[in-house]
Amino acid sequence: MTPEQLKASILQYAIQGKLVEQRVEEGTGEELFQEIKRKREVLIKEKIIKKDKRTNSIINFQNVPFDIPENWMWVTLGSILNKLTDGTHKTPKYTSTGVRFVSVKDMSNGFLSLENTKFISEEEHKELYARCNPEKGDLILSKVGTTGVPAIVDTAEPFSLFVSVALLKFDCKCIDVEFLYYMLMSPLVQAQATENTRGVGNKNWVLDAIASTMVVLPPLSEQKRIVQKIKELLPYVDRYATAYEKLERFNAKFPEDMKKSILQYAIQGKLVEQRPEEGTGEELYQQIQAEKQHLIAEKKIKKEKPLPEIAENEIPFDIPESWKWVRLNNIAESIVDCPHSTPKYLDMETEYCTIDTNCIDGKGDITKWRYVDADTYTARIARLTPQKDDIVYTREGSICRAAILPEGPKVCLGQRVMLIRSANGVFPQFIRRLLMSPMVIRKLTEQQKGIGAKHVNVSDVCNLILPLPPLAEQERIVAKLEEILPLCERLK
Repeated sequence: MTPEQLKASILQYAIQGKLVEQRVEEGTGEELFQEIKRKREVLIKEKIIKKDKRTNSIINFQNVPFDIPENWMWVTLGSILNKLTDGTHKTPKYTSTGVRFVSVKDMSNGFLSLENTKFISEEEHKELYARCNPEKGDLILSKVGTTGVPAIVDTAEPFSLFVSVALLKFDCKCIDVEFLYYMLMSPLVQAQATENTRGVGNKNWVLDAIASTMVVLPPLSEQKRIVQKIKELLPYVDRYATAYEKLERFNAKFPEDMKKSILQYAIQGKLVEQRPEEGTGEELYQQIQAEKQHLIAEKKIKKEKPLPEIAENEIPFDIPESWKWVRLNNIAESIVDCPHSTPKYLDMETEYCTIDTNCIDGKGDITKWRYVDADTYTARIARLTPQKDDIVYTREGSICRAAILPEGPKVCLGQRVMLIRSANGVFPQFIRRLLMSPMVIRKLTEQQKGIGAKHVNVSDVCNLILPLPPLAEQERIVAKLEEILPLCERLK
């Protein structure tokens, strides 16, 4: 249950007579209703207020939505008011100073705010005030746009109203203003406001419909006790709202935090067991280096500058004895940056695709391709032709997104990405998971350079320190991640 639903439930209980007990000595709603009518007739006779058909609206008792206590009474809203009107229907001439002019924009969360109101002249205010005269202790009610929002007039400062706001005047010795406010906020009235609001665009809850709104009338003393009980309960709703917001934030973060934890467990060797028969990371590393030397001798790849040895203080955490800390460039056959020119993209699909940062989402999935012509494709694959199982890694803007190239499309690199080709004996999907792990993201985020769209240098990626398990274990880790991580996504 949301805080809003909890508050609505309390207000619903209140207007159903379930929040406080009924007391015979307090009289009845019928007696109070007759007193309201009698006093209103006196005011009309003395010409203090005008006779208005809206204050004589009659309820259809066949359509009441729920039972109420025997000493309460179903009435229409108009029948318990001395006056129901709205503000001026024409836009006034605004001035820099003068009298405040209130519209529905100045009402928010049950309060009237005079901070950002416009102003009209004293003369125009007097003219408008003759028909619609809001005073301290009255209620105002939004009737255009977001309808049914009440506010208590809690200021003696004079102001005028626009047509978007209704004015409700009543006898405060018969109707408690706070009770009426809470009743207007209740699901009973809010449902009627929604149902009876008409029009397209700026929808309107017309005065006749407001007057015909069904409400309940308890004795005045019980109204006051209900208000007191509501005020006792609302702080608990506020506390609940605070706890609810914390829970919502936790729930929103939990799937991603869980995913990060699982990835961290994976790269620390805690996700699957180690098996001696699968060999060691050191043995695999030596095989990779021998294979790379063979490729260099055959001039299939270029000889690289030796990378610095991994210092003890660079190692971020312990790994299994059968694993080995390595630098990315040592276990990659090739790592190349994208061309630093912007390709000429085509609006139509061709057989030649290009991929950039915007083509890869946060999960490392390729969500779209961009297309180029044959000449652009040929020029951009001069250094290395992307192939199946190559890793495209984002290094500018949204960094550390790693996608595996599928079989089929002829792909070249767009902007802000680099290409990583795993060495034989290294599972590309495992490297992909490493490159998207919290450890790597944190490291490369610290190494970002530039202003605005920050970037990561290719050399920083090449020098990344990564754990290397045996190949079979790499594959088992990836299989376990593919089993578990979709469960995290379902929690979002």
